[in-house]
Amino acid sequence: MATVGIIANPASGKDIRRLVAHGSVFNNLEKVNIVRRVLLGLQATGVEQIIFMPDYFGIGARAIDGLKLVLKTSMLKMDLRGTQEDSTEAADRFREMQVGCIITLGGDGTNRAVAKGCGKIPILPISTGTNNVFPYMIEGSIAGLAAGVVTLQIVQLDRVIQQTKRLEIEKNGQLIDIALIDAVVYDDKFQASRAVWDISKVKEIVLARAEPNNIGFSSIGGYLYPSSLDEKYGVHIKVGQGDHGVLAPIAPGLIVRVGIESCGLINMNEAVEINYKPSILALDGEREVGVGKKDHISIRLTKNGPYIIDIKGALKEAAQNGFFTSRITPSFPPQGA
Repeated sequence: MATVGIIANPASGKDIRRLVAHGSVFNNLEKVNIVRRVLLGLQATGVEQIIFMPDYFGIGARAIDGLKLVLKTSMLKMDLRGTQEDSTEAADRFREMQVGCIITLGGDGTNRAVAKGCGKIPILPISTGTNNVFPYMIEGSIAGLAAGVVTLQIVQLDRVIQQTKRLEIEKNGQLIDIALIDAVVYDDKFQASRAVWDISKVKEIVLARAEPNNIGFSSIGGYLYPSSLDEKYGVHIKVGQGDHGVLAPIAPGLIVRVGIESCGLINMNEAVEINYKPSILALDGEREVGVGKKDHISIRLTKNGPYIIDIKGALKEAAQNGFFTSRITPSFPPQGA
């Protein structure tokens, strides 16, 4: 049975950057509306079953309420913690079920949590978070159509699914966490509000992705290396007094000048040693890993990231395969009319 898993994070788009910067508030009713449009897109392609991660707001249940659906819908049976571990567990369950793909609603942090559990199941990430480098800004109907043609294998999967990079956090020789976009060394000892916005406390930045049109700390690397970064490289930046600085949007509406002490490209499988201790590592915008004075911390760039659906490529190939078109039989007036 052609099945799609949906993970919609009710907490995305609501962190402290609405207070310290100018991030928009993404309310859960709008997420419900997006999921409704996703479902209609999936149904139009012929997907037979949708399974939702449960959540405290009931996004999935609200989305199907009153909607005329032919496809089957159900909820994963799992205990909710109200943390990012819910998304990781749901992704792991979907991986075990071998769903055709996982559609996520959230930001970089949500997709980082999903990436820990999804294995090789492809993700179609819809942006409903704050710093959204990883997910797409895409209309729900289009996302549903793209996920549908992938799930039904209307397209050649190896042409429309791409594996991404990731940063692997190693503490005292053990892999303890990952990041999809950035790892920031922050001069603090406590997680506190989790979000990072005070550039005066940022000491080092390691980036898996860096484009000039990004928001967040990855924009700094995008301005430093506007044409050098590709799928083979990452960026390591030390923040401080140097010969030049970068004017960058590190959060929505928060555009600051960042002093650059040094910077350089990172090769694939290369590890960066972190020497600023004690500190906190913020991963994809959220403080996650405490670093003690005696801890040995390294951050390695690898090609072990999640598999992502190329929406444009999937829909283009499906159209070329004739999936959206049908032969129309002309109607003729009856004889003698």
